[in-house]
Amino acid sequence: MAEPSPDVEILEKTVCYEGFFKLEKYRLRHRRFAGDMSPVLTRELFERGHAVAVMLYDPVRDRIVLLEQFRIGALQFAGGPWLLEIVAGIVEPGERAEEVALRECREETGVEPTALEPICTYLVSPGGTSESISLFCGRVDSTGVGGLHGLADESEDIRVCTVSFDEAWDLFRQGRINSAAPVIALQWLAMNRTALRERWA
Repeated sequence: MAEPSPDVEILEKTVCYEGFFKLEKYRLRHRRFAGDMSPVLTRELFERGHAVAVMLYDPVRDRIVLLEQFRIGALQFAGGPWLLEIVAGIVEPGERAEEVALRECREETGVEPTALEPICTYLVSPGGTSESISLFCGRVDSTGVGGLHGLADESEDIRVCTVSFDEAWDLFRQGRINSAAPVIALQWLAMNRTALRERWA
């Protein structure tokens, strides 16, 4: 990761909690657009590392691989805590994003993409967390893809299915696909689908 900007002055940094995730508290100042320094600000930062997400796409059959799993963050969400998502996983120290993408595809769907197309890297919620996600589209043959997957030692319970692009788009429009990574990936695919199918198929 990059070093903090010279226009940010960190006065104090405290670790408030450290477990699977980490919560840090900062006292800092930053340069304002007018050129002067801001007053001292207190901010909490949720550190959960960085992640990779992959939308698996079959260009021949025009089908997308979707995962359904329980998410604690959606416990009180109107649609409930079982979300339709794409492959995703945390980047471990020393790993490249592409390595994580291939590993997580094997663990969560049982298939590995034969090509990876970078989409973007975005900040998840920069008002309170440093987490970023590197997003890819992966080429697969969706024949026979499905069933229950995930690592038992991570208590993963993942149901995998494939849907046509049109079905996935309808799920998005209905609000059934409602987390950031698949929404961004679907919108990217909608813009690039024709060219991608010509190149990959």
